[in-house]
Amino acid sequence: MRQILDPVLIGRAAPALASGKSGAEPTRRPRILFLADRNILADQAYNAFSAFPDDALVRIAPDDIRKQGRVPTNGSIFFTIFQTFMSGPAVDGSPAPYFGDYPADGEPVFVYSLKDGINDGFLTPFKVRQIATTLDDYVYTPDDLVLQGDIEAGRRYEEKDFNKIIEIKAREAYRVTLLMGLIDPREKTLVFCATQAHALAVRDLINQSKTSADPLYCVRVTANDGALGDQHLRDFQDNEKTIPTVLTTSQKLSTGVDARNVRNIVLMRPVASMIEFKQIIGRGTRLYDGKDHFTIYDFVKAHHHFNDREWDGEPLAPDAPEPRPPRTGNGATDVPAGEPMPPPLTDPPPARIQVRLADGKDRKIQHMTATTFWSADGRPMSAAQFLQVLYGALPEFFKDEDELRRLWGAPDTRKALLAGLADKGFGREPLAEMQKIIEAENSDLFDVLAYVAFAAEPVTPADRAAAAKAATAAAFTDKQRAFVDFVLAQYVQQGVDEQGADKLSPLLKLKYHNAIADALADLGRPDQVRRVFVGFQRHLYTRPPLPSSHPTPPA
Repeated sequence: MRQILDPVLIGRAAPALASGKSGAEPTRRPRILFLADRNILADQAYNAFSAFPDDALVRIAPDDIRKQGRVPTNGSIFFTIFQTFMSGPAVDGSPAPYFGDYPADGEPVFVYSLKDGINDGFLTPFKVRQIATTLDDYVYTPDDLVLQGDIEAGRRYEEKDFNKIIEIKAREAYRVTLLMGLIDPREKTLVFCATQAHALAVRDLINQSKTSADPLYCVRVTANDGALGDQHLRDFQDNEKTIPTVLTTSQKLSTGVDARNVRNIVLMRPVASMIEFKQIIGRGTRLYDGKDHFTIYDFVKAHHHFNDREWDGEPLAPDAPEPRPPRTGNGATDVPAGEPMPPPLTDPPPARIQVRLADGKDRKIQHMTATTFWSADGRPMSAAQFLQVLYGALPEFFKDEDELRRLWGAPDTRKALLAGLADKGFGREPLAEMQKIIEAENSDLFDVLAYVAFAAEPVTPADRAAAAKAATAAAFTDKQRAFVDFVLAQYVQQGVDEQGADKLSPLLKLKYHNAIADALADLGRPDQVRRVFVGFQRHLYTRPPLPSSHPTPPA
């Protein structure tokens, strides 16, 4: 029995395995081993396979092995932890782990990848936001102040060094401020930091820049946080609770976090291991109602793992374990509960270098961001490739420009069109990136689709609003026209989302200072108000009139 499934996919693979999705009928009954580093993870995976008959599942425990005098073999799927599997009795003075009692099977009969999980609807797809700053590396200059430690003149300190051997507070403050401007602050977010001390510093910086009044908006969850950290994690996993909203950690949360509504994964430390990278990405792949994707904010160039042939291929052979640093101490790395502790280090680590940038340098830090485009099979694409794929897919949604204008001109059909595009991998974020590429940032998402499909020139929201105002001038009463003008102004400022059917009530409250009765007195019955709100929108997307210098074509 050699197949070991990754904890990232085990729960979501269960339905596919239960349905027999393997591409070919097996010639023997497959046997699968699930190994975890904590009992809670093994139990979680065991419970995820509830669709299987009880006699197919075996939860291996050391007491059962000792009682029976042998390892269990009467099952198809076995669940245990590494410690149990490695703790067999010694033979002739040498350890003989329990896994040696199982015969080898040869090649696995079934492989279920992250790509398969996303394409089959068991996992949530993701977007990647790459972020680089002008302080991604650092060379000391004498005008900077060394607050602590011994800095090495001429050395270039790189990402792997930051927050482990050197700290620059201004750098972390800039990154956190940038992050808080990129994410929706209401969305649940996991931030992976270099050390526990770094996770504490990032927590404090986030709470200093938050708009929420709750002091537990962002909390740290690491090995050193003990029972309080575990309670924070349980509250974060509870989808009925909105606080805490952001968790910072270093190692502890890379596995075992079954929080379905995580919308953002933030990487503020390098991830050297492909296995750990997959596990971290897996924290965001849980399905949740209304969650069509999650976003990876990558400050450390970890997205290079996506270009590795092992990213979604066969599992790598395990490397020899490296000794872990102690659990305690300033900036110690997290060690999951239940793992054996290494012997203490004989020499204390050198003091971490702390540097304060010279006056004005922190104001000169700059950044640039980029969004990677991803194909349906989980591979990165260039913007040009994405454009070609989008061009080829659009005929599935509308046959000509007039149909696009009709669909986009009504809230319900516009919403359905956007949902259909998102299902095919063309969500709002990549379409917004296309706006930049075609230099239509001050236009509507409609213009992206019209440009790609029909080479139509983009039109500004202000021009659309002016045309719609003129076209509907005679159709409404004075008070209805005043409301339409108000809605058009919101559209110009905020974009097409202000025209959604769910925005009618908030717009009425905003216009009439929460006095809906006054709104109805001015505008008519609710059904009449809705007709006004929906009716004028089609005029935003009608074909623009030909310029007066052009002759009118014959009828």
